[in-house]
Amino acid sequence: MANAEQLEFLRQRIISLSLPQDYEPFRPANFQPSHIYLTKGSVATLERRRFVERICALYPEACVEERFAVTHNRLELNGQTSLDLHQTGKHTLVFGELASAVRFAEEKGNTCPNYWHFSPYGFCPYGCKYCYLAGTPGVKFSPSVKIYVNLPEILQQIDNIALRLATPTAFYLGKLQDALALDPLTAYSTVMVPFFAAHPWARLTLLTKSAYVDRLLDLDHRGNSILSWSVNPPEVSSIFEENTPSVNQRLIAMRRVSERGYPVRAIMMPVIPIDDWRSLYSTFTRRLLETVPIQRLTIGGICIYRSARDLMEKKMGTQNVVSEHIDHSIYKAEDGRERYPHSLRHEVYSFIIKSARSVRPDLDISLCLEEKALWESTGLTKNMGRCNCNL
Repeated sequence: MANAEQLEFLRQRIISLSLPQDYEPFRPANFQPSHIYLTKGSVATLERRRFVERICALYPEACVEERFAVTHNRLELNGQTSLDLHQTGKHTLVFGELASAVRFAEEKGNTCPNYWHFSPYGFCPYGCKYCYLAGTPGVKFSPSVKIYVNLPEILQQIDNIALRLATPTAFYLGKLQDALALDPLTAYSTVMVPFFAAHPWARLTLLTKSAYVDRLLDLDHRGNSILSWSVNPPEVSSIFEENTPSVNQRLIAMRRVSERGYPVRAIMMPVIPIDDWRSLYSTFTRRLLETVPIQRLTIGGICIYRSARDLMEKKMGTQNVVSEHIDHSIYKAEDGRERYPHSLRHEVYSFIIKSARSVRPDLDISLCLEEKALWESTGLTKNMGRCNCNL
């Protein structure tokens, strides 16, 4: 239990929380917006206005428009088709505020233990062709890259929830966005990591494909921020993960933060059985575990809603290796997502687990968004619930 002095210290920190101020933003290599929109609440205070203007100044070539009467999620973008709209959104930056930024995930139809997650960002500038976010309702309507400027209020919500629960609780950043892709612009990490370091109960878990970790290296994290990376063999990434940092860059970033004491995890998802997949995944799994002292490896297959699959097929055609492996039988997943057949999932998971155990016999391994039968058939039943997003 936290004592009264710890709680008072925390309360004083929260009162003084603000947006990052003394930092130099710079343009991330993987994001070049042509349009920037200022929506409702984005410049409601002087602090927010200065924050937004500093970032806008990095893109003098972009068209900046004020849409203060419109909320971030009701901004209409130009696009005749879903693919046009998606591509426009990847080059559109929206500033706004999100009142319901802290939520509890309530997955049904799979073994996800559910968890608290929060959103200082919306969507992502990266171009992964299998992206499940492309099929979610909010993204389908307005697939822009969003920065929410009410970060101090978001962290206050987390504080209230964590103090009420009064037990170490993970708050996940990465369910509806990439956690670090826009950190060069916002420096949000310099506020979030110290906040979680000082908190008696709240813990940060995040997921990213970013290779930019410089702001993290000198922060006093106290082990309360768990950093995880989405990875796949480079041969898979080169086909399916456009406009993302290379896998090699990600491994270097993982190594750098692990050397500063951060707990590091990896999630290998979606596993994609391209030609010669066994050799590729065996080689990469060994390389990953010999390069980075990860504490947990989570594995998962394709987990895609129909609308996101339609968009993927507009990019790659219907005869792509993901669509060709999706189960087209009468079987329908209870959670509404399309997946590989049970037999293929068991085969690829078991193979990667075996490859990992040959390097790290004691490695903590789990599955993501899977059915109980897969945990049982792969021998991971005892780890159910100990997956990437939770402590």
